[in-house]
Amino acid sequence: MKLTTAVLAAGTAVAFATAVVGAARLKQDARHQTERNEAVLARNQLDWLAQMSTTPGLTKLWTPEGMDVEEYMQLLKANQLICMLSLRDRLGFVRSGHLPWYAAQLMESDVWRRFGDLRAQEAEGDERAEHFTRVLDKAAKNHPQARPAAA
Repeated sequence: MKLTTAVLAAGTAVAFATAVVGAARLKQDARHQTERNEAVLARNQLDWLAQMSTTPGLTKLWTPEGMDVEEYMQLLKANQLICMLSLRDRLGFVRSGHLPWYAAQLMESDVWRRFGDLRAQEAEGDERAEHFTRVLDKAAKNHPQARPAAA
């Protein structure tokens, strides 16, 4: 092989490797930007829930007809806990196997009965969110309040 052919082949290999690394880097950057966007949106939702669950005047505007404002504020506070857990899970901060335990703790409130269907609709098409919803739904079904009293 001539020296010029070897130099051309080496240059082509280096250019190809650089292009592959660059494409992988762009894909990784896009994934990280998506994760940052999700975190910002989750923060906005958590901020809104924090305001709604602590400001009766604001909450009154959103309270469903026939429901007490204080009751709705408590449900929103519980929903805020679900949102925080969902974000922690999405970001990978819930250790493997611990999600069912967290879900069982959340079932001490009435929030899943009120908001579970909404959460399931929001999760559609998002595999991780669907898994999260299934775990919480299972915890709700296993919670003592959900089981009929033994006769």
